[in-house]
Amino acid sequence: MLLAVDAGNTNVVFAVHDGTEWRGRWRLRTEAERTSDEYAVWLLALLQHAGLKPMDITRCAIGTVVPAALYNLRRLCREWFDCEPLIARAPLDWGFEIRVDAPHEVGADRLLNALAAHHRYKGPLVVIDFGTATTFDVVAKDGAYLGGVIAPGINLSIEALHRAAARLPRIGIGRPQAVVGRNTVAAMQSGIYWGYIGLLEGIVARIRAEYDEVKDGRLKVIATGGLAPLFAEGTTVIETTDPDTTLDGLRLLAQRNPAPTLVRHPRRDDGLA
Repeated sequence: MLLAVDAGNTNVVFAVHDGTEWRGRWRLRTEAERTSDEYAVWLLALLQHAGLKPMDITRCAIGTVVPAALYNLRRLCREWFDCEPLIARAPLDWGFEIRVDAPHEVGADRLLNALAAHHRYKGPLVVIDFGTATTFDVVAKDGAYLGGVIAPGINLSIEALHRAAARLPRIGIGRPQAVVGRNTVAAMQSGIYWGYIGLLEGIVARIRAEYDEVKDGRLKVIATGGLAPLFAEGTTVIETTDPDTTLDGLRLLAQRNPAPTLVRHPRRDDGLA
């Protein structure tokens, strides 16, 4: 089985795939200083709850945009699962060209989204990921990664608005019943929600107009991330929401690339399982 680890700026997602389906997904707040043993205590309990054992894990793959978290995630895989993890980086075999000025600067999550989305939906397409940042990644008809757009994430914008304006409260995000709010909270919710809908529609329209690579076919728009379903309700520009896009990218990347070699050491749980 494959243990896929998607480490973002806000959360780390762990998931296990048995070759046919995802057997479990678990989310933990990102803390770069969290040790491998702390991860293990939490993760092994969840694996047991799902009817899985550490011995079931035969491969590990990590995608992260938080370099400081990589050391302990790598140690987790080595010490508790006896696997040298595959790290999602530009030099690997992605199965497509990365047509940008500096491929090594592209976040692993964006390449993973491009890989999974093109595999499932073909191209040309745009993947919108609602994370700490809201990203738009453009994939050509042949699967090549063409670049994209990075905008502040929704929750980041809400927090900045609350901190910068003394009389504006911290609000939750939701689809408002009306565009014109009749109180402060409703007005803020409308500005955030419909403002982001305008951002989505405007950027996708400009991508369609700018890239020759996506003019020769109908541009599909795929959304992922926790807030994707909420914003898909408010616009017709998003065709499909797919919560597993990044994890599927890790699974596909692991299939395309050989497992890194690890000098074998006894498992930490030997004699306990």
